[in-house]
Amino acid sequence: MFEAENLRDWIGLAVVDQDEDKVGTLESIYFDTATDRPAFATVQMGILGRQKLVFVPLEGAVVAPKHLKVTSGKKKIKDAPFIATDGELEAADEPAIFTYYELPYQTGSGGERRLGRR
Repeated sequence: MFEAENLRDWIGLAVVDQDEDKVGTLESIYFDTATDRPAFATVQMGILGRQKLVFVPLEGAVVAPKHLKVTSGKKKIKDAPFIATDGELEAADEPAIFTYYELPYQTGSGGERRLGRR
């Protein structure tokens, strides 16, 4: 396994937790607007008709030929903040994602959003 660099190439692959239990499928990447580095992934999880996109931090994530391995556990990820599969992350919801994973949150100097999807 190796550190993830261009994570967009891995969209559609499985996401596994620290114990290599499958969590879901990589749906998109959210970049930190201050550093332009990948900060969070959204992982599609749930049963058909009741799926959601759950936010997972990418710090320490590594890739293998068939999956992306994140450092959070499956239970933590399952209870994480989420959006609908056709939803958008609202600016007001960003702080809750960082708080849930006990990560520092700060907007840009002009109040800019911290996360941007690409």
